[in-house]
Amino acid sequence: MQKELTIDETIEGIAGIVIDELKLEDVTPATFDPDLDLIDEVGVDSMDLATVALVLQDEYGVRIEEDDYPKLRSLRLIAEYIHENASN
Repeated sequence: MQKELTIDETIEGIAGIVIDELKLEDVTPATFDPDLDLIDEVGVDSMDLATVALVLQDEYGVRIEEDDYPKLRSLRLIAEYIHENASN
């Protein structure tokens, strides 16, 4: 059984996925502001968000409903969503 990740560990993991999937430059998981608005401040569009959500589902074994995508606006919000839904 996998050990429970802390929110900070989850945020760092999500940052790595977002950086890889969206090919972001000049940012690392350690320097990615977890409260940065991915849509308004990073410029992530709905297709990018859907791609990231699919990767996150595979990585964390969490089902992310399409209706919930608009809630996933920052690394912290995504991590909290994953933690809340991990046991479901």
